[in-house]
Amino acid sequence: MRVLGVDPGLTRCGYGIIDGEPGRRLALVATGVVSTRADHEISLRLLALEEQVERWLTDYRPDAVAVERVFSQHNVRTVMGTAQAGAVAIVCAARRNLPVALHTPSEVKAAVTGSGPGDPDGDPPARDDRPPATRRLRGRARAGHLPSVARRRPAPRRGCARRPQQHRRMM
Repeated sequence: MRVLGVDPGLTRCGYGIIDGEPGRRLALVATGVVSTRADHEISLRLLALEEQVERWLTDYRPDAVAVERVFSQHNVRTVMGTAQAGAVAIVCAARRNLPVALHTPSEVKAAVTGSGPGDPDGDPPARDDRPPATRRLRGRARAGHLPSVARRRPAPRRGCARRPQQHRRMM
C-alpha cells in the first residue's frame, strides 16, 4: 500500500510518500515541500497547491491520502489558510476516488513516538537519516510521518460519506 501524507499550509505544504504492508518495514519513497508567496492572491496560492498535489498523485499513484487536520490554533488567519490548503488535498484525492484519512498532530506524534503530545514545538522527532528539523523542513518532516499513521487506521470505504466528527469548542 502506498500513502501520500500531506502537512497542509499556504506558505509551506509538506508531503511524504511511503510504501508498506502489514508486518513489513515501511519504506520512505519521497518527501517535499511546495511553497507559495504570502504576497500573492489566495486564489493563485491555492491553484499552485492544487497543481502540485495533482502532480504528486500522478507521479506516485498512492492508494490513500492522509491529511493533517487542524485541531485548534489561536491565529484565525493561520487556521483558515491551513484548512484551505488541506481541503485542496482532500478534493484532489476525492477527484480520483482515493480514501482520505484526517489526523490531528497529536495522533501523528503518538503513532510515531509512542507517546502523547510530543515536543513543545509541535513536531515529531527528526528521523535518523534526516538533518535536525529546521523551520523550512518541518512540514516535510511531519508529512513524512502522516502516511505511517494512516496505515494503522482503517480508511473509510471508497464512495462512502463519513459522518461528521464531534468537535470540541476550545475556549
